Amino acid sequence: MKLKNRVIVFCVSILAVLVVMLAALSALGIRYFSLYAAEMHVRSVAETVKVGLTESMVNGTIDKRQQFLNRLTTVPGVQRIQVIRGPAVISQYGPGIAAERASAKDAEFADQVLATGREKIEVVEMDNQLIFRAVVPYVANDLDTPNCLKCHAVTSGTVLGAVAIDIPLAEIRRYGILAAVLVSLAMFLAGLAGLAILRRMLNPLSETARAVQEVTAHAVGGDFSGRISNHSSDEVGDIARNINRLMESLDREVSTIRAKVGQLMGHQVSDGGNQLSLTTEMVESLVTVSQFKQAIEEDQTKLDIYLRIAEVLGQRYDFKRFSIYEVAASKNRMTPILVDGEVGANCRYCDPQITVDSSFCRARRTGHEVNAVEFPGLCTMFHPAEPGDTHICLPITQTGSAGCVVQMVISAEHSPLARLMAPFIAVYLREAGPVLEAKRLMEHLRENSLRDAMTGLYNRRFLEEYIGTLVSGTQRRKSAITVLMLDLDFFKQVNDTHGHEVGDKVLKTLADVLLRNVRSSDIAVRYGGEEFLLALMDTGGDAAMAVAEKIRAEVEATKVPIAGGMLQKTISIGVAEFPSDSDTFWQIVKFADVALYAAKAGGRNRVVRFTPDMWDVNAHY
Repeated sequence: MKLKNRVIVFCVSILAVLVVMLAALSALGIRYFSLYAAEMHVRSVAETVKVGLTESMVNGTIDKRQQFLNRLTTVPGVQRIQVIRGPAVISQYGPGIAAERASAKDAEFADQVLATGREKIEVVEMDNQLIFRAVVPYVANDLDTPNCLKCHAVTSGTVLGAVAIDIPLAEIRRYGILAAVLVSLAMFLAGLAGLAILRRMLNPLSETARAVQEVTAHAVGGDFSGRISNHSSDEVGDIARNINRLMESLDREVSTIRAKVGQLMGHQVSDGGNQLSLTTEMVESLVTVSQFKQAIEEDQTKLDIYLRIAEVLGQRYDFKRFSIYEVAASKNRMTPILVDGEVGANCRYCDPQITVDSSFCRARRTGHEVNAVEFPGLCTMFHPAEPGDTHICLPITQTGSAGCVVQMVISAEHSPLARLMAPFIAVYLREAGPVLEAKRLMEHLRENSLRDAMTGLYNRRFLEEYIGTLVSGTQRRKSAITVLMLDLDFFKQVNDTHGHEVGDKVLKTLADVLLRNVRSSDIAVRYGGEEFLLALMDTGGDAAMAVAEKIRAEVEATKVPIAGGMLQKTISIGVAEFPSDSDTFWQIVKFADVALYAAKAGGRNRVVRFTPDMWDVNAHY
């Protein structure tokens, strides 16, 4: 029930109770007033009777007293008057006429009044009507004029008789009931008038309360456009004006916050839906993104960052199928980094052509979002795993172009939700872009610091930093590492005869030969000058000797074009195996160097495997 109706019902209830109480009080008051009026009327009639009888005694007309009494009974409101002689008068003048003897109905009252000198009053029902009956004593005294004692041989205070009077109450009762009804009706009409005035006064409050309810209900739903019509200039009007100012302020501030957050997210937020909830979600997302950015800035490698992006996709936004590709701009290739959370997995949802030529990837080529939810078939490289699958690809911008691409594979039933979540994910990727670029640059710088600038092979510093990790892995696998120490024969003569430019060309050519003859898991190091080192992982001495011989033969057969002809060089190689020759890697390096020395001493252009008898402590230490 509305507030206005509750107030009116309450007031009507109060009015009804008041009317009933007033009617009851009026009836009770009128009853007492009626009895009081009847009592006064009785006393007046009794006094008239006593005066009339006294005058009749004085004037000698006492024998006509009954006619006098009969005339009094014609007075309105008087039904019966009877004079009853007391014992003193009877003893002096006799019993009188029959009408002056007390009837049976008055006998008890009359005897009490004559005996006590006190009046008696009662309300009796007779002939189906209420009668007010009173018996009033007539007491002799010598103070009045004429003096009663002059006619009666009695003392002052003697009860001479009594006057019995009957007054009907029907008329009084009727007028009393009428008065009570009129009073109640007047009260009721006054109450109705009051209710009408109250209703009119409550209308502004009721309308304002209803409007406040509607406006606040919309505000809870994020809509602050509602306003309240002002119906009065009192406190209710002040409430309406203050609510309107509050709604205007909320609408303005929430819109401003929403627009600013949308700018930060790079996403235009629509005006539909619960704007307060949407704004809150956007702010919470920005806070989470800020925490995400702080975390990835403290990560050590790019892979750590990719794993965090995968965590955002899988745990926060519940994407089960997704791929993260890294673009190698220098080689124009895309490499799958994570596929469905699996590190280094093969391309699963795209044509493998993108791994060879990244320009086939629309997101990589344009640097823009590819939303196949809104535009089905937008990218021809997408290969759905299941019927109805679609996708959204978001590029991660680095130095003005797409350095990475995040692909989210979406089923048809989840595509509307994914469409809403894509802008939020884009914020994470936008923050990740500069951090990934910084990590890439750091890795590039570190890679350069660990590589020989001329040949592109690792340098000695790399070997010093990472060999401990490599040896630990070998020991864990209970495998072997064979070290090859290689040195070009008579290389100094090249520099002296043809110059350093030709010498550099020879070294680069040798580096290419080494890389062609080893696996990606093996390590090729320019150890210093014309000396090189190969660490063949998980390779025993016999297999390593075969590789060394192959390298030696290819170097011998390689012709380096120079001004005026071709240049051919030979190489000497020393071989030592870890851990069979020694359980210390650097000792193996020394052993391989000893074997290299033996190869040179034996005539160069040969491969020599280390044997314990080659080790001469005094010669090498």
